[in-house]
Amino acid sequence: MIYIVKHSKYSAFRIFGLFFLGSLVFACSSSQNKQENIVLEGYTQGTTYRISYWGNNQINYQRAIDSILIAFDNSLSTYNKKSILTKFNNSDTLLVVDDFFILVFNSSKKIYHQTNGAFNPTVTHLVNAWGFGFKNTEKTDSLSIDSLLKLVDFDAVTIKNDTVFKSKKELMLDFNAIAQGYSVDVVANFLEENEIENYLIEIGGELRAKGNNINGNLWRVGIDKPIENQENRVLKAIVNIGNGALATSGNYRKFYEKNGQKFSHTINPKTGYPVRHSLLSATVVTKDCASADALATAFMVLGLEESKVWLEKNSEIDALLIYDDGKGGLATFITPTLEKMVEIIE
Repeated sequence: MIYIVKHSKYSAFRIFGLFFLGSLVFACSSSQNKQENIVLEGYTQGTTYRISYWGNNQINYQRAIDSILIAFDNSLSTYNKKSILTKFNNSDTLLVVDDFFILVFNSSKKIYHQTNGAFNPTVTHLVNAWGFGFKNTEKTDSLSIDSLLKLVDFDAVTIKNDTVFKSKKELMLDFNAIAQGYSVDVVANFLEENEIENYLIEIGGELRAKGNNINGNLWRVGIDKPIENQENRVLKAIVNIGNGALATSGNYRKFYEKNGQKFSHTINPKTGYPVRHSLLSATVVTKDCASADALATAFMVLGLEESKVWLEKNSEIDALLIYDDGKGGLATFITPTLEKMVEIIE
């Protein structure tokens, strides 16, 4: 039995080395199997990756995957000073972009409209102002927040052909809440193009699985119990997943306290302030990891009740929501289809 400790997606493009969400992945292997389980590990986007696959194709794709992830980082990393995204954020109006940028941009627009703006990559200045971004400032009074809210405007950014335009030159984009999930999809597409039918891809805590593990069972993914300042991670649930993607977002690991008040890293793009509600973590299971990644973030903005309403209207999306029950304990909400795949640990 191999236990893979997953790292947080939040370390991808914003805060290097910090964690706000984790889970465990269980992948079984046996020397009795004729085919070997190939495991690739490495670093990308300020975090780690682990890819496990097996089948008739026993080729080691480490070098090819590393090349793909380097190209991805050169496109969408906020910490890479030479990335296309950094150039966009430093430019006044327009910039020629690559396919990675275009695809993530279009996916972001889709989720932005689906969630009525709860997911918004132009919240960048506010995230930085509250001390959670790639450029941190200390001024977070009401006047500065009101001023920065004027730069939260995803409608002010458009793409035509291979050129991106922005009508407000100070506006910046941060695709952290979707790009890492999309990088998982890119690697999954590469494996499938090379006839790999059984795999589990994990990059910084975002997952996509297909088929079974080498013992013929579904891949098992552990979801953390959302407890603050917990040294040893404790599982709250295990998800059995065969064909799909999973991403989790939460506020219980990434926050700070100032003058007795707790500030969450999730910023509401409509108010400009950190969210304050009972929802502690949101796990989304869907077909592609980019959507799972972005929706998990959107749910943390919306909160428990609004997320439940959204999920009822969009029944093709599955989610596990863990929240404070108001009595010092935890409670869960699970969409009907996902209930068959989840084991809750009391």
